[in-house]
Amino acid sequence: MIAPLLYVWGDDDLVADRLVRRFGTALEADLGSPLERWEVRADQANAAVLAGQLMERLATGTLFGGGTLAVVANPGPLVRRNADRDRIVAALGSIASGNAVVFVEASRGGAKGPGPRRLADAVTAAGGRVVPASAPRPSALGAWIESEARDRGLPMGPGAARELGERLGSRIADGDVDRRYVSRIASMELDKLALRHLGDGGPVTVEDVRALVAESVPGSVWALTDAVGERRPDAALAALERLLDATPEPVLLAVLHRRVVELLELGDRLEAGATLPAAAREMGITSEFRAKTLAGQARRWSTSELANALEGLVDLDARVKGAPGWSTDTAQRRLAFSLWVREYAGGSVAAERGVGPG
Repeated sequence: MIAPLLYVWGDDDLVADRLVRRFGTALEADLGSPLERWEVRADQANAAVLAGQLMERLATGTLFGGGTLAVVANPGPLVRRNADRDRIVAALGSIASGNAVVFVEASRGGAKGPGPRRLADAVTAAGGRVVPASAPRPSALGAWIESEARDRGLPMGPGAARELGERLGSRIADGDVDRRYVSRIASMELDKLALRHLGDGGPVTVEDVRALVAESVPGSVWALTDAVGERRPDAALAALERLLDATPEPVLLAVLHRRVVELLELGDRLEAGATLPAAAREMGITSEFRAKTLAGQARRWSTSELANALEGLVDLDARVKGAPGWSTDTAQRRLAFSLWVREYAGGSVAAERGVGPG
């Protein structure tokens, strides 16, 4: 008998969906009857009510027909309050025959385990399984596409899988990139490529990929701020373009402001004679790699250049907030962001800090 409990966590939407579907199919085969799929999403506002509903549904056996497969997305709020957590734990221990539950947590990339550990532990204690649904690493996306195509019986010509992976962002390795839907998009693109060769049995070529697959490289805030800090305007503008459609403008302002201030403060401390470890410690920077990265970026700017960049961000903030005299539409604000990057990050690379002006 298959245990009627499953906890799926990870950053891959497609893999998570497949795990839930396979779990439901296996249960139906084991029970010999179909299951009614009840999908809900937990949040802080409905946690108490949902905990009660879940307990009622799972504990109620079925006399005729199939039972219930409860699929609960974003389960964290269900265990934040002790009363709700106790209800959920009780529900997991009293699942009537024919019923089952799956918790699906969409975690950030690089997570080491489930977020609400108490819930995952309760699932394990009740005899269920905790299963990761991890997106393929950027460097492994091409191999994942090859494997996916092979499972479909779709031959891939030399370099085709790599080309598809690159068009979906395999070259972007920053840890803050949202990769939940990359494999789902790749799967859909393989469907499209398969139609091109329907009936002829020929392999998918690099030319096929370039003709049919539009680039959809994910955005990275880290890529933007690092490109600005390193004064690589073209890379910064490319990162900005990917972010503007999906990231609120105030968030972009905040991360740019933080990076400029960090460079200004770290540069001043180093100029005053502080060692890098001491300066980083005073600023609350605990990563040696990050401290060295910021120090290298700070050397590319003079104090006056960073001060001017901050003033430019103040003006940009006024535009975004629609301050009096700064009323602008979306297109004008996008242009203002691009001009800020070009004007300040695009300045000539300063000499080692202390040699340039300021």
